[in-house]
Amino acid sequence: MALWGGRFSGGPADSVAALSRSVDFDWRLAPYDVRVNIAHLNGLIASGVISAGNGEVIRAGLKALGVEISSGKFSYNDQDEDVHSAIERGLIEKIGPVGGSLRAGRSRNDLVVTDFKLYLIDHLLEVAAEISELISALNQQSKKHQETVAPGFTHLQHAQPIIFGHELAKHTQALLRDLDRIGDWLERNSISPLGAGAIAGSALQPTPEISASELGFTGILENSIDAVSDRDFAAEALFVLAMVGIHLSRIGEEFTIWSTSEFGWVSVADAYSTGSSIMPQKKNPDIAELARGKAGRLVGNLTGLLTTLKGLPFAYNRDLQEDKEPVFDSIETLLVILPALTGMVSTAIFHPSVIGSGVLAGHSLATEVADFLAKAGVPFAQAHEAAGECVKLCEKEGKELHQLSDSQFASVHEKLTPDIRTALTAQGAIDSRSSILGTAVSSVAEQISNLESATQEAVKWISNERHRFSGMMKP
Repeated sequence: MALWGGRFSGGPADSVAALSRSVDFDWRLAPYDVRVNIAHLNGLIASGVISAGNGEVIRAGLKALGVEISSGKFSYNDQDEDVHSAIERGLIEKIGPVGGSLRAGRSRNDLVVTDFKLYLIDHLLEVAAEISELISALNQQSKKHQETVAPGFTHLQHAQPIIFGHELAKHTQALLRDLDRIGDWLERNSISPLGAGAIAGSALQPTPEISASELGFTGILENSIDAVSDRDFAAEALFVLAMVGIHLSRIGEEFTIWSTSEFGWVSVADAYSTGSSIMPQKKNPDIAELARGKAGRLVGNLTGLLTTLKGLPFAYNRDLQEDKEPVFDSIETLLVILPALTGMVSTAIFHPSVIGSGVLAGHSLATEVADFLAKAGVPFAQAHEAAGECVKLCEKEGKELHQLSDSQFASVHEKLTPDIRTALTAQGAIDSRSSILGTAVSSVAEQISNLESATQEAVKWISNERHRFSGMMKP
């Protein structure tokens, strides 16, 4: 049954119907639409628009329909325009014309945005749970390698010696920020638009705050025009999901590099690799590459929605039908890639002897020379220059810094005494950086301990929120 048409002399052209049809993708909102309709029904009963008796019939019909939607027994058909028309059709088929009473006092404008918010609350928490699994896998790998010495890189060039667990833990830090962003999103966007009607509010739903509370929202939007036209929450969710994608891409990039023959730092498990149809020897890190590749898709979804939103006037416009597909795609993309990437990380075998073998290459102890001179009272600008001269001498002699003789050091600067040798070890360079954010073994151990505690708190928060929300979503 169409939700509109009384003032029209006929139905839409086939091309218009095809263009307008959204049920193929917005059917994902069906469970939430049922729950929102029940909350709306409660308001109509309270205001006397629907009698208590009819209300119980409609409620029973909606609950039964919800069960059939969950089991797959009920779904949309070729005549349904969108999820809302499909559910109204199903309700009327089940309980008769009284089911049409439910439409009073609401519009698809406020209904769809309420459904959409509930979908996002549910699925962002699901994404958060998957992120927490990846964080736990990274924490375990970091803990295994909190004493493994490695060359640190900037610009893909050797920089300074670090602890490899410190390198891995940077990904946990980034992903915990993603969880923080999801928490921020929930706090800011758990505000109900139901009751806004098409644009001006509803004369038949005088207390929308009650419906908001029933649905688990913390409040209601105060401007009905904003309520039906706001999609900030969708764009913000896409930004959060895109940032997750960027962080997964960085993990993928590093694993792709580390697993090459040239690096040989990590062996990716067979279960998380693929082969070649022509080269029998190949073992490709496809999961890492797909994580890297999917980031472009997630960024594109954000850019696409922002472009759709940038020039919309007044209240609801049909352009907003374009809000859901990019969100659905980003959510579903991450829910596919996150478990695979978690499996890849958790089963990866790193090779400490290979990782540490090149730690002194590329004159990576040059900063230690400069720091040694700075501690001896040499202004750092001059110390930096002298360290550079030492590197130049190394390149001329084909040596690394620790291989220069005492006389060679002294020829560069008089304060480069034989004591410089105490600073020219990878472990010494690492141990000297013992601040709270440094790469010393003690600092890394404390960081990993803090990350494990933060992860446990995040897991607890996600579990509590999912439990609370699932309870609110029960009809």
